Amino acid sequence: MPLKSCCIYSTGVFSILFLILGISLVLSNVFPHFLQSVVEKEIVLKNGSEAFKAWENPPAPIYMQFYFFNVTNPLEVLDGERPAVVEIGPYTYREYRPMDQVNFNSNGTKVGAVNPKTYIFERDMSRGPESDLIRTVNIPAVSVMDKFKDDSIVGNLIASYMRSTETGLFTTRTVRELLWGYEDNLLKALRNFEPDLDDVFGLFYKTNATNDGDYMFFTGQGNYKDFARVDTWKGDSMLNWWTSDECNMINGTNGASFHPVITKDEMLYTFSSDLCRSIYAVYEEDVSVKGIPGFRFSPPSEVFANYTVNPANAGFCVPAGNCMASGVLNVSVCKQGAPIIMSAPHFYQGDEKFVEDVFGMKPRKELHETIIDINPLTGVIIQAAKRLQINVYVQKFSTFSQTGNVRTVVFPVLYLNESVVIDDTSALQLKSVIIEQNVVDSIPFMLIGVGIIMGVAFMFLMCRQKIPESTEAERQPLLTS
Repeated sequence: MPLKSCCIYSTGVFSILFLILGISLVLSNVFPHFLQSVVEKEIVLKNGSEAFKAWENPPAPIYMQFYFFNVTNPLEVLDGERPAVVEIGPYTYREYRPMDQVNFNSNGTKVGAVNPKTYIFERDMSRGPESDLIRTVNIPAVSVMDKFKDDSIVGNLIASYMRSTETGLFTTRTVRELLWGYEDNLLKALRNFEPDLDDVFGLFYKTNATNDGDYMFFTGQGNYKDFARVDTWKGDSMLNWWTSDECNMINGTNGASFHPVITKDEMLYTFSSDLCRSIYAVYEEDVSVKGIPGFRFSPPSEVFANYTVNPANAGFCVPAGNCMASGVLNVSVCKQGAPIIMSAPHFYQGDEKFVEDVFGMKPRKELHETIIDINPLTGVIIQAAKRLQINVYVQKFSTFSQTGNVRTVVFPVLYLNESVVIDDTSALQLKSVIIEQNVVDSIPFMLIGVGIIMGVAFMFLMCRQKIPESTEAERQPLLTS
């Protein structure tokens, strides 16, 4: 066989081989599986790994923003009119939450740590200084009145003291006092009867520069899906609950920068100390953050739904059987009996009743929804925002004239937005991983493309090979002498 013909037929053979190989790789999904296995091996908490460094000390800045609801018509509220509030904020704090006292177990499958949080005020990112004054519901007073509402003797004594000290349903305090604590005269007076009572009140009192107890995390060494999952908290089992107080970010981000490799139809579980419960998030949509693709997860409306919609919320009917409408959860059992109600900001996804009861409520999905955006390949959190509102259940108490003719209402005090966005350095590193993934994913299709090109070339060369032979035959004379 001539050398030229050998090359032509070799082109045809290689064309078929490349096509078969490329199609086989596409159908078998070999490269994506290989790439995922590589990523899974990297998602392990062990000294020196990138995952461990990001978990131990998150590189992306975390910010806690507080928005207060300033009461503009306190006298009218006491006369029975609808409360009117104006949102004031944000007051922004940089949140530092490195893992401390890190200690691996003997086989490396678990790691213990505490997660202290420190908040540093960021004046340039805030509406004003921490000395700004806010008029809001007097939570210590409401809590005390609620506690003694059925004890007429003690209640009347407390009511008399409140009148003598001009303690009412509303109070005006600085941002710093409301958040981090101030000495309350009513609580101080009650210490004469209850010595163990703390006379300092603050919505986030004793949470700055402190930790919330010992955690034991799975490292992911045995199963990558266990990466950073909490095994125990303060010695209690936390099966199927992800890190933190978000746990915090809906940790989603309690300092952890990774989740296991995920799919759209998985649910993310997080533990929320604010709600005394675990909450979950489901896939909402595809997003892009700094050019990085991600899946957005958010808590569905069932998280704050009435127990008739979500039976799991029956435990928030306090006392038993006293259930509120959808959109709020009574967490008083977690707040030493204080009538604290949690909800999404501006009662987003809540019953319209709560929005209509307070003038100034304007729920908006883009501003008030809790979200967590995760890159599906690596499980890296590229953006997250935990948004929760603290409310007080206010009602008229016959024993306490301080409540006047106030309506029964879930009164908004403030909402928080705890957020994080992947830092630029980490974003560049992640983009390089994604580029590698795209290149690897393209290899089978490149092989198919080469096979097609070689097939076309083979057919062209075969046609060219036959044309000269027929032309030469036509030139031969029909008769020879």
